Amino acid sequence: MTKGAWVRQALDDLGYPAYLVPVIIAVKVLSAAAILSLFSVALSDLAYAGMFYHLLLSGLAHVGVRKPGGALPAAEGLALLAASFLTQNAARELPSPYALTALL
Repeated sequence: MTKGAWVRQALDDLGYPAYLVPVIIAVKVLSAAAILSLFSVALSDLAYAGMFYHLLLSGLAHVGVRKPGGALPAAEGLALLAASFLTQNAARELPSPYALTALL
């Protein structure tokens, strides 16, 4: 949200249109709100899935244009997202059926 010009330039370098920036910002903020609100397990799991695919495709886009250094923030985000997903049931009354602790 604070580095709009930098993000637009990065997306342009990857071959994506700049009009995606506000959409990406909105989706990221709404996903974080859905995960942190604990409002709905299904909505939270959908937000986790969306963020997973966003970070995965972001990293692969950087690797695809031969700029693997740009994929490092996405890899760090994936690691943090995985840690959050695996520990989410500790904060919930109703556990997610997809988290690892629900399977054990």
